Amino acid sequence: CKECWTTLGKGGDRDEGMMGAAGTPILTNPLPQERGGNNSFTHEALTLKYKLDNQFELVFVVGFQKILTLTYVDKLIDDVHKEFRDKYRNEFQQKGALGLLNGTFDFKDDFMRLLRDAEESSKVRAPTVMKTFEQSLKSQKTVKCMIETRGEKPKEKVKNKKNKGSKKDGTEAVAAPSKASAGDKQLSAAGDKEELTKDEILQKNREEFFRRHMKAGEKSRSPKPDAQKEKGKKPRVWDLGNSNAKVLDYSNSATNGSAEACPVEEFDPDMALGDKNREPGRLYDLEYESDDEAEEEKVVQNPSKPSVKKGGLGGMFGMLKGLVGSKSLTREDMDPVLEKMKDHLIAKNVAAEIAVQLCESVAKKLEGKVMGTFTTVTSTVKQALQEALVQILQPQRRVDVLRDVMDAQRHRRPYVVTFCGVNGVGKSTNLAKISFWLIENGFSVLIAACDTFRAGAVEQLRTHTRRLNALHPPESHGGRTMVQLYEKGYGKDAAGIAMEAISYARNQGFDVVLVDTAGRMQDNAPLMTALAKLIAVNAPDLVLFVGEALVGNEAVDQLVKFNKALADHSMAQTPRLIDGIVLTKFDTIDDKVGAAISMTYITSKPIVFVGTGQTYCDLRSLNAKAVVAALMKA
Repeated sequence: CKECWTTLGKGGDRDEGMMGAAGTPILTNPLPQERGGNNSFTHEALTLKYKLDNQFELVFVVGFQKILTLTYVDKLIDDVHKEFRDKYRNEFQQKGALGLLNGTFDFKDDFMRLLRDAEESSKVRAPTVMKTFEQSLKSQKTVKCMIETRGEKPKEKVKNKKNKGSKKDGTEAVAAPSKASAGDKQLSAAGDKEELTKDEILQKNREEFFRRHMKAGEKSRSPKPDAQKEKGKKPRVWDLGNSNAKVLDYSNSATNGSAEACPVEEFDPDMALGDKNREPGRLYDLEYESDDEAEEEKVVQNPSKPSVKKGGLGGMFGMLKGLVGSKSLTREDMDPVLEKMKDHLIAKNVAAEIAVQLCESVAKKLEGKVMGTFTTVTSTVKQALQEALVQILQPQRRVDVLRDVMDAQRHRRPYVVTFCGVNGVGKSTNLAKISFWLIENGFSVLIAACDTFRAGAVEQLRTHTRRLNALHPPESHGGRTMVQLYEKGYGKDAAGIAMEAISYARNQGFDVVLVDTAGRMQDNAPLMTALAKLIAVNAPDLVLFVGEALVGNEAVDQLVKFNKALADHSMAQTPRLIDGIVLTKFDTIDDKVGAAISMTYITSKPIVFVGTGQTYCDLRSLNAKAVVAALMKA
């Protein structure tokens, strides 16, 4: 596990702060390399490659002689990582990595099988052997069958035409079996006596052709119905609406200023859920289909397109122009490629400052590295940048909301989550999605309406509460109301409402409290002070920053100033900052996913949830590889 992993840093640098059981220095930081750093270490004649598992805090290391060129090492370590993690997943979740240090793992047979598979996959396939003349179809033809005389059609073409005619006859027979059945019997009986002449067949086909067109003309001249004669504007009737004014009047509602359950409303659940084939309670990963396979197929289909610009030798040297063989990379080699990569990242909505820092990190990592034969500078830089981006999107601290809620249940207290962010990013909408996800996992939710400023904020949460109670009525949960709204109207102190809601949830046995706050700009000092007060007074278990995926440089400014305001206005010695990110409106950006990189890079905090639509089921967890694939797409 990571806690007992010895240092693999360059030059033997070691941390003297922690010692192992045998006096071996141990790394205090679980990640020995900086973000975007190398994952290999060379010592004398040996080379070590390692891979980190942030979820279970494991390190997988493979060692081999440096003189060997093993192309299957990366595949082997990936396969071992996946096999070992899946095999012992339950033990890790129950005891943790540290609880299994003294145990033994029966993994030898699995490892040998994976090693054999990796070795077999790396073997070069033997070239295909050409057929001899005797094995070809041409050798089976005689000279006589290849001679054609004038005026005589080839036999193969005649056969093909006969086959086509038979297919047409077959389709016509299938299209009208009832009509042809009686006619076939008559023709077969008459065919025994006499055959029709060619003129009679032509005449019969013409009559049939005219008969069909006459029927089609009568259908096309059929009069149109007079149903659309009435003109005028009619009021639109909404599916989820209600024409009764008394039902829509909430001025004297009994739920305002209390925590009573909202009345259940009947509506179509398919519109609120969207995906009918989903697994209840499961948080699916983001999916992205890359176009690399299609591009590879195009390259394979056109393998030989000669370049005739500079002649034979010129074309060959042009192909080898970008290749490097046994040469150390310099900054001059990488600068043109890094400049293009930086512009590409900025075009994909990555903040300009962060794009520059990423390219600088990749340049420092690759400078002086010896390249292999037939390896281009562009592919090397692109691969290093992809690895750096994946590591950025997989921060050290992983937020597992369901595990933390169950831990709070054991201590008989509610798990409190506070949502904050700028105006209009979707805090209330995604709070409702997270409520639906928690309810489907069996947890009761109390929503605290602490946005006492925006008009309609309380009514919006009340509507979501009615919808959620309609989808999960108390009858389906043993008479227990799974979601309630705690609100005190408008113009009140948000910190006081949150405190009362947490106390109410503790007394009533709610599992989770979701605190909705008012949207505020990061430059508004009074509102930022009020948010810092709410967080400092109530001490929530999780503080989530809600940001939209449409922003670029603004994402960095928002997160930096939100964290700074929480630190400056906090009364505690160790101020409470943002713990995670909710990335919203992800379905509106296509492949411009740079905001995810900007937010995680600037805060080193994980993206816990991703909003991808308008229904309650449109909530996903971040898939780092899918985001990087979309980001690197040309």
